[in-house]
Amino acid sequence: MSISGEDFENLFSTFQREAFRLETLDDYSGSSNAASLRAFLDGEPQPADYNQEWVDEVRANTASGKRMYRVHILSRPLTPYLRFELGWGYTKNATAGEEFFILDTTDQPNPLDGVPDFWVFDESTVITMRYGDGATFLDADRESTTEKWLGYRDLALSRAVPFAEWWARHGSE
Repeated sequence: MSISGEDFENLFSTFQREAFRLETLDDYSGSSNAASLRAFLDGEPQPADYNQEWVDEVRANTASGKRMYRVHILSRPLTPYLRFELGWGYTKNATAGEEFFILDTTDQPNPLDGVPDFWVFDESTVITMRYGDGATFLDADRESTTEKWLGYRDLALSRAVPFAEWWARHGSE
């Protein structure tokens, strides 16, 4: 069942305990700030206010005891977009308390091949996401059941490593 953009956004301020995201794409450039991506690729320093609205939302949630975490499935070498997302986005968002994990499929099969991006809020609300050409976010659906999505989350977490550990090893590749 389709969910409106407003209802989807509201979930980030109304969840009570945790919000988990699975990211499966190697490019979300159609849904990100093109000027920031260009600045990163041009070697400019990260602006202090980069992604600040999301960082403030994460900080408010984590300061109130809520957990926000995600697993990104990827393989090396990283795409230019992933270097940007991990180098600027993840490192800054982590300062607000968001937790990141990497499931690196460079040397192993993807155990979640074909599973779309999704969010799980409080283990009770699952939102799957669809992207189109140019990695542009199209829309989202509220799923009627949660069990299989929680299984996907648990499998991803069981195979992933903490981002800081992975980044220290592979961030300069």
